[in-house]
Amino acid sequence: MSKRPRVIAIVPVLDEEAKIGNVVRRIPREVVERVLVVDDGSRDRSREVAESEGAEVFALGQTKGVGAAIRHGYETAVRDGFDVAVVLAGNDKDFPEEIPLLLEPIAKGKAVLVQGSRYLAGRSEYGEMPLYRRIATRLHPRLMSIVAGRRFTDSTNGFRAVTTGLLRDRRLGLESSKLDEYGLEPHLLFMTTRLGYPVVEVSVRKVYPPKHLGQTKMQPVTGWWSILRPLVSALVWRPWRAAVRPSGEVEPA
Repeated sequence: MSKRPRVIAIVPVLDEEAKIGNVVRRIPREVVERVLVVDDGSRDRSREVAESEGAEVFALGQTKGVGAAIRHGYETAVRDGFDVAVVLAGNDKDFPEEIPLLLEPIAKGKAVLVQGSRYLAGRSEYGEMPLYRRIATRLHPRLMSIVAGRRFTDSTNGFRAVTTGLLRDRRLGLESSKLDEYGLEPHLLFMTTRLGYPVVEVSVRKVYPPKHLGQTKMQPVTGWWSILRPLVSALVWRPWRAAVRPSGEVEPA
């Protein structure tokens, strides 16, 4: 990009009044034009806290899932003419100060999706991350690498940046309600890769805050199934074959 890109930060949130303020406050406004917190049906003061820190808040009205919240953010980014959308967690697991690391490959024309990886350079600070999640977040990128046809070190980290040019490609299939929970993020990474778009991983940190500040909303079985389902579907149905030419060349959007 020759000019400075317009960047929107999308922060999905559900009952995180103790954490969302710190997330919004730390987002670097010198590179982020708008902070959009998408409230997925919070019953606490998440909305008020986010607004007090200067964020714009959109309430979904009921709990639909983090994928639905991110989808709304992406739709807003496209509709309002932004160039790049950055997604980060509303539960203070990510480091907003590292947003420029995600933007750099896009600014240099090297990627349309930049995936933050907590494992790329061994920088992970686990904090109070449950053991089963440590194992699962290591195994998922191995499966993603097999299915997508290129190596990934982290495919479950939601801290990433995407161009709105990519989001306009209807072949991504982000509209499906099956992606309303945790499936949208791995689905987007998989489809972007299979459609031949340039994807780059960058090293970022991720830490699980102390348990007294709140527990994860993800259920061990149903949550992880929603993350795995896009990859299982890819293995079984191969929906991307209709979108990619046999030679691997991407068809015009």
